[in-house]
Amino acid sequence: MLIGAPGCGKGTHSAWIVEARGIPQISTGDILRAAVAAGAPLGREAKGHMDAGRLVPDDLILGLMRERLARPDAGQGFILDGFPRTIPQAEGLDRLLEERGEKLDKVVKIEVARDELVRRLTSRRVCPGCNAVYNLSFRPPRAEGVCDACGGPVVQRDDDTETTVLRRLEVYEAQTAPLVRYYEARGLLGVADGNQGYAEARAQIERLLGAAGDR
Repeated sequence: MLIGAPGCGKGTHSAWIVEARGIPQISTGDILRAAVAAGAPLGREAKGHMDAGRLVPDDLILGLMRERLARPDAGQGFILDGFPRTIPQAEGLDRLLEERGEKLDKVVKIEVARDELVRRLTSRRVCPGCNAVYNLSFRPPRAEGVCDACGGPVVQRDDDTETTVLRRLEVYEAQTAPLVRYYEARGLLGVADGNQGYAEARAQIERLLGAAGDR
């Protein structure tokens, strides 16, 4: 499991772990969208909560996670993204994994200074057409405002403005601090310095993972 604030690089580092270990990245957001699109019973129930502007209850999230982990591609391991978000979800995940005869091998927290997170997030730009992601600080499009991949416009998302970014970081810190203590108390937590360049941060995460999860 990778945890860390928005903009810390979880997606970037999840990508190479998925490739290196041949395991899926499991995101609750992806699970919810797929379940809703498929019209599955749990998906319909989740959609009712989302349409009403309510948080999807923990027991429903755990039910969707149980279904996702039962798929063949998760049989050799997986990396969790965006789950758990609360202590009840973490406790539910422990029970779910125990039922499966499994356990978490490692929880890596990627730490990045707040000022750097704000800089990264407010510099992010996306292409609404093909979902390509750019960053004006270190990966800008070749032509200003134009997507390299499809030629569409590159824009700033509403939730990447400074005011919204600061609010997102406050929510993250309030939600995640208890999870950090939860996994630290279980001897699972490792901390990586995400202020470094990509190669240095990746090397540190690789050392933290060590043999954990090797099959």
